[in-house]
Amino acid sequence: QEALSARLAKTVVGDPSMEGVRMGALVSRKQLEDVRAKVGEISKVAPIVFGDAEKVSLVGEGLAGGAFISPILMRSDDPWNADAVHEVEAFGPVSTLMPYKDLDDAIALANRGKGSLAISVFTHDGGVARDMVLGAGAYHGRMLFLDRDCAKESTGHGSPLPTLVHGGPGRAGGGEELGGIRGVKHYMQRTALQGSPRTLTKVVNQQLPGAPVVEGERHPFRLRFGELEAGYSLLTAARTVTLDDIEHFAHFTGDTFYAHMDEEAAKASPIFGGRVAHGYLILAFAAGLFVDPAPGPVLANYGLEGLRFVKPIKPGEAIRARLTVKSKALKTPEMGEVRWNVQVTNQDDELVANYDLLTMNAV
Repeated sequence: QEALSARLAKTVVGDPSMEGVRMGALVSRKQLEDVRAKVGEISKVAPIVFGDAEKVSLVGEGLAGGAFISPILMRSDDPWNADAVHEVEAFGPVSTLMPYKDLDDAIALANRGKGSLAISVFTHDGGVARDMVLGAGAYHGRMLFLDRDCAKESTGHGSPLPTLVHGGPGRAGGGEELGGIRGVKHYMQRTALQGSPRTLTKVVNQQLPGAPVVEGERHPFRLRFGELEAGYSLLTAARTVTLDDIEHFAHFTGDTFYAHMDEEAAKASPIFGGRVAHGYLILAFAAGLFVDPAPGPVLANYGLEGLRFVKPIKPGEAIRARLTVKSKALKTPEMGEVRWNVQVTNQDDELVANYDLLTMNAV
């Protein structure tokens, strides 16, 4: 209480455009009246230990009649018999100190309000943090855990992030905070599209599963960003993977995992049933099948996304790759990102691996 009071005493209230002012006004005089009334109700069971709901020193000119209030700190020494602390919300710079016996008691007190937008927990103990999530998570829309590692960079208890669901259950509304893109979407027109993959691919300019592909005469790596369209595709020739390929790759990379090098152990595996090729060998061979090596519009390969190995390849089996333009996004006037879907199949046309390849292409 003493430490908080000392910090709150340094809070300068007034015109927020002035140097040194840390807190401005409430939204309106109506809110000010509501906060004062709620503070009066709570203070019957939790006396004010810092601040004054009726008086505040202000910094700035022409502030008379503004909706300004002092930071208020109250204290309840017997929170289980102080219903107003949990039932009444003073929607302003108002806090109440409450003691707790142990972690279970703290969790129960935190949940006594029957729902909140956010709760801040100060602990450097991961076990305590986990217990708080399991015990209090259902009652709070967002849980902020602060410790010595992240306190200096924290955005604070009251700063929801656009990517988070920041809406509390129960009394807090049961919904989502109208922040970031979540809030914008409530005011945007949105239309659901239904149709065949062929039609919708043309509409959204993105290759969708099931849409037909177009195999042109020119290698896709010979086409500039502006010449490529979603669905433009290349089906490569096949390549047989040999046991020598697998062993060379294993020794060259150092990846001598038993599934590639120990026939007896690999046969005992319920997944492999014998020695198989490395997943990354398959990726490397697939690249060798679809890459056009000469200088051209493809400037760089900068990553794979959504990689899945679906079916293993055994020595003597063959692979081929289908490279298809999935989508495009212009990044600068000189270059754009091309997202390619790569499907690697075996000699029976069964899917072996699937992923998205990202390249930067000249416009």
